Amino acid sequence: MSSHFRILSVIALTLFTGISTVIAADTFTVVIDAGHGGKDPGAINGKKQEKDINLNVALETGRLIRQNCKDVIVIYTRDTDDFVELAKRADIANKAKADFFISIHTNSAKNSSANGAETYLLGAEENRTSANLSVATQENSAILLEKDYQTNYAGYDPKSPESQIIFEFMQNEYQKESLNMASLVQKELTGTAKRNDRGVHQAGFLVLWKSAMPSILIELGYISNQSDRDYMTSSKGVEELSKCIYQAFKAYLETTRSQKALIAQAQGGSNNTTTAGKGTSAKSSPSEKKKVQDDTPVFKIQFLTSDTKMSASNAKFKGLSGVESYKDGKLYKYTCEPTTNYDEARKNQAKVREKYKDAFIVAFKGGDRIDLQKAIQEAGKGR
Repeated sequence: MSSHFRILSVIALTLFTGISTVIAADTFTVVIDAGHGGKDPGAINGKKQEKDINLNVALETGRLIRQNCKDVIVIYTRDTDDFVELAKRADIANKAKADFFISIHTNSAKNSSANGAETYLLGAEENRTSANLSVATQENSAILLEKDYQTNYAGYDPKSPESQIIFEFMQNEYQKESLNMASLVQKELTGTAKRNDRGVHQAGFLVLWKSAMPSILIELGYISNQSDRDYMTSSKGVEELSKCIYQAFKAYLETTRSQKALIAQAQGGSNNTTTAGKGTSAKSSPSEKKKVQDDTPVFKIQFLTSDTKMSASNAKFKGLSGVESYKDGKLYKYTCEPTTNYDEARKNQAKVREKYKDAFIVAFKGGDRIDLQKAIQEAGKGR
């Protein structure tokens, strides 16, 4: 794992330090995606095909979760040897309002000595390598088997390296959650299953791009490597790899629920309106209001980026309310629906996504953008 991602991993995991171990009783939905399938075999080595390895591990992982996490709903994008379009895989997760998306794959390389496991989240690494781009291109090439893929994937061409540039401008509100899970999975695969550690990385995977929730893509090993292939196609390999993903998921689930429980406890069920006595709204002086405004995180929905400043009446805003902009470098970034309540922000996000499907939540304090997770924690403490 690169030093850059080791630092990010520490930051992500530190967010959960000291959180109560009380687990909320709410349900959690995870979608498990077995990569490739049907007419798309994925990588091949002799008679062994990637699609079969992926499916075996996906089904066993789901079985372990269902068996040991009774309040978790497990959904498969495929549980048989079927071809499922990349966009449809993400659509299954989106329609289920899933809390996490796990895509399982098997790697391949021209050099048969290449081996080991690696885990990805969406994005483009600052120091990305040709190897990472190759993995994404290889997995994204499945869209060539789909009809009208140019329309469905915004003109993306897996055969063109230039197409990867679209991922450089993506800001994923779920990056911390995805990184946390990716780090847990990689730790299990390299520790418990003794796989060679190829690290946690970011790359432009279309199946993750289309998924509106925290998501990761796991490359279990190299089918082009004899040792990796024999391990992944053995009953022992399937059992161990599945157990690794399950153990990582369980750890992620516990920390996530603990964090939510802590925030809910801090909020204490109060709303945005402070009351003084029965039915009487407390009034604040202008100076008090300014202090609250400066000290309280504000959540907004970012929906549009432009290199030019647009007027408030611009038709591109599609009637959204509370539209504002802030400048980031040479770009103007547009937000709407400001609120100090994170739950309300999530509802606003769903509403805005009906017009802008990639809209996401950002947070501000005193007019400056701040880390979303930090804002959620501060908003909870202030209630």
